[in-house]
Amino acid sequence: MFKLTSLNLNGIRSATSKGLEDWLLQSKPDCICVQELKAQGADIKDRFEVLAGLKGHFHFAEKKGYSGVAVYSREEPSDVIVGYGSAEFDLEGRYLETRFDRAGRKLSVISAYFPSGSSGEERQAAKIRFLAEFCPYMLALKNEREFVLCGDINIAHQEIDLTNFKGNKKNSGFLPEERAWMTQLLALENAGGGMVDVYRKLHPSTTGDAYTWWSNRGQAYAKNVGWRLDYHLATPSFAQGAHTAHIYKTEKFSDHAPLTIDYDFEV
Repeated sequence: MFKLTSLNLNGIRSATSKGLEDWLLQSKPDCICVQELKAQGADIKDRFEVLAGLKGHFHFAEKKGYSGVAVYSREEPSDVIVGYGSAEFDLEGRYLETRFDRAGRKLSVISAYFPSGSSGEERQAAKIRFLAEFCPYMLALKNEREFVLCGDINIAHQEIDLTNFKGNKKNSGFLPEERAWMTQLLALENAGGGMVDVYRKLHPSTTGDAYTWWSNRGQAYAKNVGWRLDYHLATPSFAQGAHTAHIYKTEKFSDHAPLTIDYDFEV
């Protein structure tokens, strides 16, 4: 069994100060994909290279205190790919792929942080550019290897993926074009060419219990006024091995909650 967690940290220093490492020691994932490190190499050195016995590999943003992703794993990857070849978005630290290849098998675990467009039109335009170039990248990668991409996608796909869907139809994260992008990515699965939303494979109709992000305004967390923004997106064969999914909400390390899924395979 392979236990895989995804969590947007909203700052690694902040999340660890709130008990993240103790929870990892108790939860014992084999691998955790994290987003929004908000740190540089100098901040990681001698402190965050290893978390709860898991060794980290990193993609830092060029801008200090911004973005950044990592994969912490119990087993050492056979290869690590930093960035996905984007002239624009690799500078923002949004993609880290760890490969666990062996004879007769090509398999990757990816941590990704999709742009948010909530700050204004300029960043929303950047988000749309990212989606346009990233979908064909994922589908091309799927033709080469099995993989699961874990991360903060910054899209609530369906009406059941957020509390106030009627009031958010014109807001970034629930715009028609963003939801259509996700629909297209997943619909291709039916033709053997797309990706699987693993949580929805296991829980096709769950609403409030599915949320992974809450605004810091208006007691949203206490009232569970949330969004499902964090995903495991897997190739169909990889997704077939998914057994159980759990969103941990007992403690709050970030404005996001950890999403953990158990898979029936070994790295």
